[in-house]
Amino acid sequence: QGPQQRLLAVLVLVLLFGVMLVQYICPGRSECPVLHQLGSWFREPGRETQDSLLRDPYIAEDGALVRFVPRFNFSKADLNRVVDFNINGDDVIVFLHIQKTGGTTFGRHLVRNIKLERPCDCRAGQKKCTCYRPGKKETWLFSRFSTGWSCGLHADWTELTSCVPSRMDSVEVLENLSSRNYYYITILRDPVSRYLSEWRHVQRGATWKASLHVCDGRSPTLSELPSCYSGDDWSGCSLQEFMDCAYNLANNRQTRMLADLSLVGCYNVSAMSEEARWAVLLESAKRNLRSMAFFGLTEYQRKTQYLFERTFHLEFITPFTQVNGTRASSVEVPPKTQQRILQLNHWDLELYEYARDLFLQRFQVARQQERRQARERRQQERRRLRGRFTAKQRDLWDQDENATVDDYMDNVEQW
Repeated sequence: QGPQQRLLAVLVLVLLFGVMLVQYICPGRSECPVLHQLGSWFREPGRETQDSLLRDPYIAEDGALVRFVPRFNFSKADLNRVVDFNINGDDVIVFLHIQKTGGTTFGRHLVRNIKLERPCDCRAGQKKCTCYRPGKKETWLFSRFSTGWSCGLHADWTELTSCVPSRMDSVEVLENLSSRNYYYITILRDPVSRYLSEWRHVQRGATWKASLHVCDGRSPTLSELPSCYSGDDWSGCSLQEFMDCAYNLANNRQTRMLADLSLVGCYNVSAMSEEARWAVLLESAKRNLRSMAFFGLTEYQRKTQYLFERTFHLEFITPFTQVNGTRASSVEVPPKTQQRILQLNHWDLELYEYARDLFLQRFQVARQQERRQARERRQQERRRLRGRFTAKQRDLWDQDENATVDDYMDNVEQW
């Protein structure tokens, strides 16, 4: 037992000496490189990278570190949206607001939360804000909260592209007679959540009767677009009643509102079979979505903010927040009913998967470009500073310059 006791005593002395040494070297332990190095010896492989990813607000928003595998092949033009928006010129952002996608929240961000030389004038008790360009009495934003429902309540792509230019020209005459640049934007949402949210909204009395549904210069007749209810509204309707109406515009609403309806004879459903009609509408919606200056997703608030800021070179004052607890999320839906909702919104599901893929690919490309630009700026600064060093100092500098965390993260985030 004597040798074992002596060995134990030696280990205790070594431990005490080590503690004293660390305290001497690292009086401020939180920033001590020696402690960080010691900790790295005992940290499981990949843990440091995982910790770095968790600190990333854009990845943390999604709740999981699942590798994103793209399903669709998009062109460089699709992924790199080059938008030369000039708020001082004649450019106009047009917000296509689809019901129950979080568009009201996003619309308020546009008029209240953007850092502008001339902020929008939003007064208490007024539904609309005045969003003028610097030095001009001209608006740069066409949306519910700036120009009202000028082209009809929740106007769709078919209505807006036909109405907005003439509406703007009638209100504001261009001095140089040049054509305006219109940049269309929208927000999409998971189809099931959006559908349930619309049902709950209708159940509380919403009707959207003021919607015009103008296509090819006219609104649909009652026979082309019958009403789902006979009274003033559809208050108190059950989810089953909501699903049973064959004319319910809630079904595949996002696809219909983003497509060119004139391609299928507008609301005349006798022009072609239902399957062929929706196939044409889906392809049209995808095409229009790709050509839009920007679109965001309700489920990715921080990424939506990031891409909008990168696209339009405008900065929001406060960050977007992800709200997962909505009225739709609180609805308990039996599996059989869920399956029915999926069937009713089959085309919206295809559109959303397509949009989500494009959105996440655009985000990754933008982040990679941002890091590349930051790396180039660092390299330029290093070259500038390097010229001031001696030959020996430059050799030491070059050794330290070879690897950076940003370069590593650049590879990690190519999901």
